[in-house]
Amino acid sequence: MPLISLADGLDHARKHRYALGAFNVLDSHFLRALFAAARQERSPFIINIAEVHFKYVSLDSLVEAVKFEAARHDIPVVLNLDHGLHFESVVRALRLGFSSVMFDGSTLEYEENIRQTREVVKMCHAVGVSVEAELGAVGGDEGGALYGHADESLFTDPQLARDFVDRTGIDALAVAIGNAHGKYKGEPKLDFPRLDAIRQQTALPLVLHGGSGISDEDFRRAITLGIHKINFYTGYVAGCAGGGGITDD
Repeated sequence: MPLISLADGLDHARKHRYALGAFNVLDSHFLRALFAAARQERSPFIINIAEVHFKYVSLDSLVEAVKFEAARHDIPVVLNLDHGLHFESVVRALRLGFSSVMFDGSTLEYEENIRQTREVVKMCHAVGVSVEAELGAVGGDEGGALYGHADESLFTDPQLARDFVDRTGIDALAVAIGNAHGKYKGEPKLDFPRLDAIRQQTALPLVLHGGSGISDEDFRRAITLGIHKINFYTGYVAGCAGGGGITDD
């Protein structure tokens, strides 16, 4: 079936009280495995292709493979640009037919993050593409560094979250509540009261990056508090590579 928008996928997830899994792919082997699992579980899902991975993949060919597999399966699938950092990458994703863009302006000053995110939203919404953005800074390193102590000063501020959502017009908000990209050192401790406060301040589906290493119990609790997209990558890549490899979430 054709690719669906992130907004449509998240709307279904909210109504049925679950979270969409979002999985980064680097090649057709990852892709076929994900479709096989989704077919077995009869579950919609999200394919992430991260900007930092562009240098490792033939992007045009990978996107064509995604579309080919999607057309062969009766499974709702979102194709998402993960952690888009530059306008050029967003434009490239739109031209290739991505159905969702995650724009990451989290390292920018707050007002600049709003300005750039708003521009991305304007561009994407004009062609029917959903936008996810990040407020606060999810720990760890897209390049694969291990994650240690959580810096609470970088967590998402619930009051700013409401302002950010209102002023940007995004479709989903990625939050920083103690989650991290890459491998966790020790057991991650998610700030659930903060997540609940963010949920109460916004009317949007919330996104949890850095799903690898988080317990099933914490996943279930996060879903009850508004998380409807969970990024997962490091865990299954480490399993395939014997603990090594390129990491993202």
